[in-house]
Amino acid sequence: MILFVFQPADVSAGPIAYAICQTACNLGWVSCYASAGLVAGTITGGLGAPIAAIACNVAQGVCMGACAGLLVAPTP
Repeated sequence: MILFVFQPADVSAGPIAYAICQTACNLGWVSCYASAGLVAGTITGGLGAPIAAIACNVAQGVCMGACAGLLVAPTP
């Protein structure tokens, strides 16, 4: 009961919006890999990684970073 007192009343869909945003980022990442002829999840980082894979990973990181604000955003 006490936990509910400390939760903001106007934040109810923030985690849902965050999850949707992260899902969109992951779909974009898989599409980026596919467009480069790569299979998502099979490339390890390092000097031998294709430039396209690194670019896709950077784009995914930027996208997921942009999603972080949705987690705490007030959503009525």
